[in-house]
Amino acid sequence: MTNHKQVVYQSQLDHKSKLVLRRRTKRRFNPRIFFDRIIETTAIISLLLTGFSGVGAMACWGLEIIETNNPNIIISGWEQQKNICLGAMLVSFSAFLGTSLVGASLSIQRDKF
Repeated sequence: MTNHKQVVYQSQLDHKSKLVLRRRTKRRFNPRIFFDRIIETTAIISLLLTGFSGVGAMACWGLEIIETNNPNIIISGWEQQKNICLGAMLVSFSAFLGTSLVGASLSIQRDKF
């Protein structure tokens, strides 16, 4: 809302005076910033996936220890889940290393070493 002073001031303006309208400048697409954000996001997601998969694999190893110490408890399917978690850890950690390598090579290329 405008207060009374602003309305009076606007009504007292000369019609000959120029009103400068501030236009919002368009952001241009910058591929360097786009690729940097993609690389950073991929690295963060792959590290998080590595951590969560590691927790899952350690839980499966815990089930393995429980089953070997007490053979009366039958827990089925932990071997397959452990292998899936370890595979996910390997894939996500290699994705982290790959994105870090690509990010480092792009920054070295920009710095012109």
